[in-house]
Amino acid sequence: MTRQEIIEKVNKFLIEDFEIDQDKIYPEARLKENVGIDSLDYVDIVVYVHRIFGFKIQNGELRDVKTLSQFYDYIESKL
Repeated sequence: MTRQEIIEKVNKFLIEDFEIDQDKIYPEARLKENVGIDSLDYVDIVVYVHRIFGFKIQNGELRDVKTLSQFYDYIESKL
């Protein structure tokens, strides 16, 4: 899977399932501050990543992931 495909799948999920405004979705956007992801949303993200990308996020792995770009990097590194 290419990085562009990863970006498209993540952005689609955030826009459609989390109802995030498309204007808030850009690589430098901070997940909590700009996108509005809270601790409960991370549970849904774990389920989404497992369903779409086929791997489980382990406890603490997203601790240092602050921006969408870092999230794309994380997914890309696991595939």
